[in-house]
This record gives sequence, structure tokens and C-alpha cells, in this order.
Amino acid sequence: MSIAPPFDRLPSLNALRAFEAAARLGSFRRAADELMVTPGAVAAQIKALEAEFGAELFHRQARGVTLTALGQRVAPRFSAAFDALGGAVRELRRHAAPRKVHIVTSPALAQLWLAPRLLHLRAALRDVDISVTALEEPPDLKRTPFDLCLFYAEPGPDKITLWDEQLLPVCIPGLAEALADPADLATVNCISDVVWQDWRIWAASAMPDSPVIPTGPGFSLYAVAVQEALSGAGVLMGRQSLIQPHLNCGALVAPFDRPVPLGLSITAWMLPESRNDRVVIAVANGLRQIAGDMG
Repeated sequence: MSIAPPFDRLPSLNALRAFEAAARLGSFRRAADELMVTPGAVAAQIKALEAEFGAELFHRQARGVTLTALGQRVAPRFSAAFDALGGAVRELRRHAAPRKVHIVTSPALAQLWLAPRLLHLRAALRDVDISVTALEEPPDLKRTPFDLCLFYAEPGPDKITLWDEQLLPVCIPGLAEALADPADLATVNCISDVVWQDWRIWAASAMPDSPVIPTGPGFSLYAVAVQEALSGAGVLMGRQSLIQPHLNCGALVAPFDRPVPLGLSITAWMLPESRNDRVVIAVANGLRQIAGDMG
């Protein structure tokens, strides 16, 4: 009777993933954000991994965590292993569903830029199944099921610039009548996205001699801020690509002819391996085409 060699049981994949993410990002909280779990769950997974091997992987301090010597030694190998695993999964997904492309973008771009263009994109690429997911920050494409990122970003050699964004205050025509000069913004509500610094950027360029930064209500969803402007609640700092349809129909107007470059562009990018994927490239080129046609 033959005796099989003992099987080296692997630790929990979730625990290994939690360790790798925390080691790569330098934070349990950031690892939790990436893995879409709580920081407590990440900490518990790593604690269980340390208990299983009887060795510490992180030093825990009031200001955060740092890798131990052992953690530093093994972290790069786990990162390489998860990169390889992710690559294998992407290859499997691509061959199993070669006509599917998954775009990840921000909520604002998904709602106000991409959604109005999807009909035209699908009409141009009738045999491609296009899905869209909205996230606040660009994900690591090597660790996620997405094929194409679409976010505001600085231009780069491996990125496709779709639109160089401009900032300009906008409001309903009735409110614009009371705004003869940018200094008049001090008398009205100035609506903004709570994350973006668009009012500060615009004021620094358009009102360099004014110490006042326009202030007012902020919203975590830019689409809500746009609706507030359409209702007459105040002046919105508009990103031109996102509010252009409302300018075209006259629902919103720009009281001052002072557009200011944001310094970021609507940008698409993909993993290097996807540059040889004709379907992903077709979607990227389709986005570039409709950005120009509908700009």
C-alpha cells in the first residue's frame, strides 16, 4: 500500500490577500478599501495568519503599521504571486467571454459623461458587450475584473486623452442677470463637489486679486450638485464636459467668459497586455471618437 506524501495545506486565500494588500499599501485601512471589507476584518485575517505561522508580519504602532523583517522578505513574493494569479484570471475571462469589456469610471463621469454616450458607443460596436462600474478612485487593474479605466488624470504616454477639462461657473439664466462680475459671487450660494477643489482652482486663475474663495453648499455626488444648479439654488462650478448639454439647451449659462483649465483630462487607460486585445482597443478608440463627435 503506497503512502501519499503529506499535503502542504495553504493558508486562507483571504488572509494571504489581506496581508499582501496591507503590505503593498502600507495600511490596514487602505487594504480594506481595496478589498471592500472593514479594517477590522483585515486586521483579523492578518492576525490569524500570524498565529498560524507563529510569527509577526507587522509591527503595530499608534501611527499605523510597518512590516517586520519577515514581512518585508515575503511581501514581494506574495505580490508577484497575486499578480500572476490575476493575470491568469484575466486570460481565462478574456477567452471565456472575448466580446465583453468592463469599464470602471467615477460616479460623475459615469452619470454625466459616459451614460449619454453609451448608446452611440454600442451602436458603433454592436457585437461588444459593454459593462460599467462606478468607483470613487481608479483601481489597480491588475487586481480587479476591469478592462478599461476612465477617470480624470494627468496626460501620460500610456494614457488616451479624451477631453481636456475646463472649469467655468454656471447657473440658471435668471440668476446670471445678477452677476455682472466675479466679485458678485460673494452674494450667492456657490455649489461644489465636496471632494474637488474646483472653485479654488478657478478663483486662483480668474480672480487672482480677490482673497475670497466662493463658498456654499457641497455635495458628494456631482450629479446632485448639477441638479441643484438647475433648480436655481446657486452657482455651480461646472466641469464643461459634464454640463455641456445644459449649456447647449440654455438651461444653464456661464455668467462670466472666464474658462480655466482644470489641469486634468478625461483619460482612458488599460493594462499593457490589453493593448494587443482588439476588443478593448476598439472600445477605447470608440470612446475617443464619441468624445470628439459629441464634445
